[in-house]
Amino acid sequence: MTDINIRKSGRAGWITLNRPKALNALTWDMCLAIEQALDDWRDDHEVALVIVDAAGDRAFCSGGDIAEMYAAGQRGDLDYGRRFWRDEYRLNAKVHSYPKPVVSFLQGFTMGGGVGVGCHAAHRIVCDSSQIAMPECAIGLVPDVGGSLLLARAPGHVGTYLGLTGDRMDAGDAIFAGFADHYVPETAWEALKQNLATSGTTDAIATVKHPAPDSRLADWQADIDICFVGPTLAAVYQAMPADAGLAIEQARKLMGRNCPLSMAVSAQIIDAVCRDQRITTALDHEFRYTFRCVAQGDFIEGIRAAIIDRDRSPQWQHSTWTGVTDTDVAAMTAPLGKDALQWEDKI
Repeated sequence: MTDINIRKSGRAGWITLNRPKALNALTWDMCLAIEQALDDWRDDHEVALVIVDAAGDRAFCSGGDIAEMYAAGQRGDLDYGRRFWRDEYRLNAKVHSYPKPVVSFLQGFTMGGGVGVGCHAAHRIVCDSSQIAMPECAIGLVPDVGGSLLLARAPGHVGTYLGLTGDRMDAGDAIFAGFADHYVPETAWEALKQNLATSGTTDAIATVKHPAPDSRLADWQADIDICFVGPTLAAVYQAMPADAGLAIEQARKLMGRNCPLSMAVSAQIIDAVCRDQRITTALDHEFRYTFRCVAQGDFIEGIRAAIIDRDRSPQWQHSTWTGVTDTDVAAMTAPLGKDALQWEDKI
């Protein structure tokens, strides 16, 4: 497959995302190919670790290829997105729990689906160009691909801030928030990859990593924790002071662009996952929303405004956060019964 390069090199299984002109956005076929490789290498004694990287310098992976989801939704096809998310989420769980070390190299943009492939790895390498985010609320979705687990595990209530705002993290922020582990200048990456493949161990990372850069989010955490402690979107907004510092000014600006229903559901999901920090729990809660988002939510409108018409003026179902009711949230988060994720399923 030209969109992805999967091979063995030395003692490594090596996966390279290869759609640089599309910012390495994940297609359904790419998700299935990555999963198959992980399955093949799980019991392959020649493979001691897995390297995941990407072509180009602009992005590791900017997210899922959502244009086809929009086209399917316009046709009234609800099954396409549901099947895609089922398979993608199963892959996310496998990366998170993989029995061999997975090392990901996250240059440029790592967002949405890219977080699901790269940020559940055991060793996550970032550099000066790294920009990591969960911006799903801006398109009527919720932080998914297991991202709610990463957000739930972030220090204090920084995860709720990141999930509701979609704010971008640089290398220092990503390490502070738990989305990355090691800062390594990109000039050292190729030699490190070759060392990993030759040795079959991750020991070389310790010899080339640098101290983590300063984190803006670390400086902001005290103000974030005061406002984002509440388990609901209403509680967050009500806790924001009129005379706010930089953190809350940034939050208000970013949240003002986002889908109110998505933010309300995201707050509830992150709160639930904080209390049960398993990857399967996170993905189950996320799938309740994504299963319904084409038919009931704002996802199609969010894609239209962001990448189809590009007018950046989505007409959300709720014009402000005050219009979102508990009933609205419950309609998107109720258990799915027979339609829930089944982890043994594989297409």
